[in-house]
Amino acid sequence: MTVSELSEAELVARIRTRLQPPPDWLAVGIGDDAAVVAPERNRLEVLSVDALVEGVHFDRRFTPPDAIGHRALAVNLSDLAAMGAAPRLALLSLALPSTLACEDFDAIVAGLAALAARYRLHLVGGNLTRSPGPLVIDVTVVGTAKRRQVMTRGGARAGDELYVSGTLGAAAAGLQMLTARSQADGSADARREAAGGCARRYLYPEPRVRLGLLLARNRAASACMDLSDGLADGVHQIAAASGVGAVIDAEALPIDPEARRWFEARPPGDHPDPLLQAVTGGDDYELLFAVRPRLRRRLQAAGQHGQVPFTRVGVCTSGGAVLLRRGAGATATEQPMPPGYRHFR
Repeated sequence: MTVSELSEAELVARIRTRLQPPPDWLAVGIGDDAAVVAPERNRLEVLSVDALVEGVHFDRRFTPPDAIGHRALAVNLSDLAAMGAAPRLALLSLALPSTLACEDFDAIVAGLAALAARYRLHLVGGNLTRSPGPLVIDVTVVGTAKRRQVMTRGGARAGDELYVSGTLGAAAAGLQMLTARSQADGSADARREAAGGCARRYLYPEPRVRLGLLLARNRAASACMDLSDGLADGVHQIAAASGVGAVIDAEALPIDPEARRWFEARPPGDHPDPLLQAVTGGDDYELLFAVRPRLRRRLQAAGQHGQVPFTRVGVCTSGGAVLLRRGAGATATEQPMPPGYRHFR
């Protein structure tokens, strides 16, 4: 059975069965023309929206339906994490090809709903429409934060240290693995199993919500952003917003070991520099943040409960240049940091 065989009301009913009970602050939820919610006292609302388009952001040949739903919400939660906001509610808009199987529809919703439940986020409404082309899933999220705890990209100063959470490059490597295996013989399940941890990092990214909240509450970070388009893009973005430069130490970068092996094994003509593959590939959804040296104790306190390691990778400078330093001592060299993932090339 496909979605074209069901009415909009029937599809909405299938969504409802996978959601948490509505909270007290939701006055009017799914089923009316708009949702009505009570504001959270003494907190600012933080809003973000992202759309995932089939053929651009995911490939259904190797992306399980539940991963599509998970990714659609995870990329938005990552934005809230970078702002230091606690997730509260979401709106979901789906543009569905008429040939989409109801089983896949259910799995997409289930993937999104499972991640929402983990972060106590409530789906309060949205929209369903037919798409003559690709599947599109568009999510708007709303979080809340105290006024003095909102983090932005624009607060870094020269001398601030730059840190990154988790590891880099795994999602980019995972996408390459999945793409390569989709062009070879074997089932999609076998390809995903063979691709290992990197594939999972791409398919099911983990937003760093808890770490973002702790950085904000401790007021440890002077600037922060999430790495949707790679570390290189993130450093450029923070530098531009803050009016500083930056030097990133290539030797300090926490590149995922499996990803590094994959990049190094690729033919030189395909990917000439494994390091640059890791910092420009995108889809990491880690946090890049700047910290004043005098606030390291606040950072350590956040790290004790943040459930994810972080690494010092560089420093903000007074010049406007964003540089990648390779090597150490007298033999060290510096080169311009390349841009990250480009959406419209």
